[in-house]
Amino acid sequence: QSVIAFGCLMSDMWLGEFDCVSPEVFHSALEKRYPAFRKKTQQDAQEFLICVLNELHEALKVRAQLFGRRCVSNAKASRGSASETSIITQLFEGQLSYEITCLECKTTAERPESFTVLSLPIPSKSACSLEDCLKCFFQQDTLTWNNQIHCSWCGTKQDAVVKGTITKAPQIIIFHLKRFEWQDKHKGKLSTTVRYPLSDLDLSPYAAPPFRRDAEYSLCAVVNHSGFLDDGHYTALCEHSVTKNWYSFDDEQVIEIPDSSVQTDTAYLLFY
Repeated sequence: QSVIAFGCLMSDMWLGEFDCVSPEVFHSALEKRYPAFRKKTQQDAQEFLICVLNELHEALKVRAQLFGRRCVSNAKASRGSASETSIITQLFEGQLSYEITCLECKTTAERPESFTVLSLPIPSKSACSLEDCLKCFFQQDTLTWNNQIHCSWCGTKQDAVVKGTITKAPQIIIFHLKRFEWQDKHKGKLSTTVRYPLSDLDLSPYAAPPFRRDAEYSLCAVVNHSGFLDDGHYTALCEHSVTKNWYSFDDEQVIEIPDSSVQTDTAYLLFY
């Protein structure tokens, strides 16, 4: 039922008959599947987003099974891969490849991993850029102590280095800025200002060579979180896909804003 409610919500939004639209019916349908969102306390927008994408994918991939031939992109694709295809995977799913090198024998293995949201660390307490966050996420990391890998060549656990690259860039890429972190046994919020571009975001430095084409992205939406861990408020800034004008969504207040207001100090999710 949640996918039907989502479809009705989209229709109400785009028909333009109302000054503002409440997602109450969709939220009510979704919380039946995800009881955690029944609570009246503040929930995490990133966790909610992932649940929404998963729910839409699960509902819409059934149609892919029924009309599997339309979803098979080449003759080698299996029925299983076709059944897992949906409009959600087509738009939002990307793939990373982690290159893991044993520091003892120098043997290298690759581990692919699909993603719909990239959770980026914030490497500064004061101010930084989205580029800084990306560099931190994709930098080479050393695995030691409890994080050692089991090397198939050595036959034992060994220290290793790991580096990730994008092997498939999604049509729409979502960045989650990790503002909530553990600080002295308590979870706190980083209020760091993260600067991000409205256009010409180049992901080619983090992509594998065959996939570096068309690696530039433009911002289309921002989810902001103001306040603290247990007491805060979410707002959204979205670009109209036709007029390219930007709008601010703050509960019942929906207003057009200039491009200069799209950069905020409270950005939590970025959609490119």
